[in-house]
Amino acid sequence: MEHKKPKNTLKTLGRLLKYLNKYWLYLLFSILCIAFVTAGTVYATRLIGLAIDEYIAKYDFQGLGKVCTTLFTIYVGTSLCTWLQSYLLLLVGQNVVASIRVELFEKIQKLPLKYFDNTTHGELMSRVTNDVDNISMALNSSVSQVLQSALTLIGTFAMMIYLSIPLSVASVITMPIMLIATKAVTIRSKKNYKEKQERLGNLNGYIEEIISGQKVVKVFCQEEETSQTFSKRNADLLQVGIRAEIFSGIIGPLMMALNNITYAIIVAVGGIMMVMGLPMTLGTISNFIIYSKQFTRPLNELANQVNAMMAAFAGAERVFEVLDEPEEVEDQPDSIELKDVKGDVVLSNVDFSYEEGHPILKEVSLYAKPGQTIALVGPTGAGKTTIINLLTRFYDIDKGAITIDGHEIKQIKRKSLRSNLGIVLQDTYLFTDTIRENIRYGRLNATNEEIMGAAKLANAHEFIRRLPNGYDTVLSDGGGNLSQGQRQMLAIARAVLANPSVLILDEATSSVDTRTEVKIQEAMQNLMKGRTNFVIAHRLSTIKDADLIAVINHGEVIERGNHEELMRAKGFYYNLYSNQFDTDEAV
Repeated sequence: MEHKKPKNTLKTLGRLLKYLNKYWLYLLFSILCIAFVTAGTVYATRLIGLAIDEYIAKYDFQGLGKVCTTLFTIYVGTSLCTWLQSYLLLLVGQNVVASIRVELFEKIQKLPLKYFDNTTHGELMSRVTNDVDNISMALNSSVSQVLQSALTLIGTFAMMIYLSIPLSVASVITMPIMLIATKAVTIRSKKNYKEKQERLGNLNGYIEEIISGQKVVKVFCQEEETSQTFSKRNADLLQVGIRAEIFSGIIGPLMMALNNITYAIIVAVGGIMMVMGLPMTLGTISNFIIYSKQFTRPLNELANQVNAMMAAFAGAERVFEVLDEPEEVEDQPDSIELKDVKGDVVLSNVDFSYEEGHPILKEVSLYAKPGQTIALVGPTGAGKTTIINLLTRFYDIDKGAITIDGHEIKQIKRKSLRSNLGIVLQDTYLFTDTIRENIRYGRLNATNEEIMGAAKLANAHEFIRRLPNGYDTVLSDGGGNLSQGQRQMLAIARAVLANPSVLILDEATSSVDTRTEVKIQEAMQNLMKGRTNFVIAHRLSTIKDADLIAVINHGEVIERGNHEELMRAKGFYYNLYSNQFDTDEAV
């Protein structure tokens, strides 16, 4: 997938804040807790200075005891408030992330098929998991740190100005260097973390692809080559990850060195003022050493949060890219529900292209009367599957019209349209669930008896019955623990259960042996009875009885008729059939 340029950070932050609006009361209590913690910390530090000047220097143990009691109370209270605000923000963070996950998953269900054709599964999975987790980590910890750091900076600096302007200047003399360094590292870190997330998504896509295609990898003995490719991509990710961590890690040691220099400057300036008889005490100098640490600590904490924040913003941008993707075109306001479908399907002068300027279908016209079987044949890439994609409105046509029972399919609600279409593909997809639930996916309210009846019509009941757990056998990913023919029969059973008015069979027997093909053909004949059928045929012998055979080449219907008519014409179909027949005979 071609990645878009990073969005504006402020815009991304603004979108994240919209998710927080719902929890403003929790945030308000969290801010109050943080304000109490900040005020308590600043005041406690001042009490230490007063204790040095007023009680320790004068050996007033009674006054010192009162101060210690007050400090103990403040520290207990700030600890409780710290826990409360952490709990509240954690609650907010988890709820926000849960909302983002739901919104993202719902968005995925609304994306057009074109998006999935152009995006690897691993890349999309990375956005749903890794990127959302980065947002979660930032909301759970970084928000609290940022709020507390901001209030601490304000409160501490105000107290420093109140106590001594000269020492305040001494305390912030290294601040410009800190700010410049933080800005430089932040800019570079953001770029590196964005690149890291993109490479991580690409690596996840490669892993998912290789795991799914393990049989192909092993058949062609590409294990070593695959491992080398993975190692190279992993090494690229490692380099970017190290670069990102190095740049974000520089700021910590730099801040520590500048802090130590600041302490030395405070002691020097405060000592000189005392020697010169200017208003200054040991308690105030001690206060400024602590305040200086409290003042720079928020900057250190912010620097330490650069990793999480940059990863979160990079992740949020990638998540919002998915959320901003155009959805399937909404149903028109006057869209209708299909009822009592007869199955009269017409394609009139249909033009279509996946990319502008590269036509796939040109002036395609087909007419299927109710109950007829229309076979689509032709070489690979001729446009047969594209016609199926248009019938199901996975894609919309560029020109022409497609109607069902006289209704333009764009005027039909998508759900209504697709619920009246049954599809059995060459590559059957089965979920990691029981056989029973995989068949029930065709109609979720189906009873066990209806499921069994559908399996019998699909010739699947016998092999299911022989399995250790029968219909309750759990399938592995994609149904890998079944043969191709068994998966096809389950797909047919699922289509039987859905009871569609129009049936689409996309080379459903091209990957099975002859004996299994006979069973599948019998199952398909049971399924096709009383329906309008579109069949994409690889083995032409299976569509000899079709009412109409449309021969497609280079996106055009170049011949049409039944088997006998096309054979007598001795054209393109005749050559296809003869070549295949001769090859089969030779075998």
